[in-house]
Amino acid sequence: MQTFAIGVAELELTEEPLDPTHIVAGTPVVSHRALHTSADGRIERGVWQITPGTVTDVEADEMFVVISGSATIELLTSGRSLTVGPGDVCVFAAGEHTRWTVHRTLRKVYQLTSDL
Repeated sequence: MQTFAIGVAELELTEEPLDPTHIVAGTPVVSHRALHTSADGRIERGVWQITPGTVTDVEADEMFVVISGSATIELLTSGRSLTVGPGDVCVFAAGEHTRWTVHRTLRKVYQLTSDL
């Protein structure tokens, strides 16, 4: 891995398809950019963004920091909910079922870890 620094607030991202069965309300658009993937493919670091709307997801083992925007994330298994905004750190356990209600376009820097 090479050492680098990059500004993420205005970084250009690539739009990616969002499974229509995951959209609950609105017309959210998801985009992202991977910044680094480990040689063994187990760790990915990048920037991800979603525009306002409501979507469901099954989470990966992930830690992220919100750069901008806000959302309420419902943890469907436990019934808890998290409200996140700029500067907040969130950690998900793999397999967590969630419903994201995005109030303002949310951009986050993430690290995903998989067992492969």
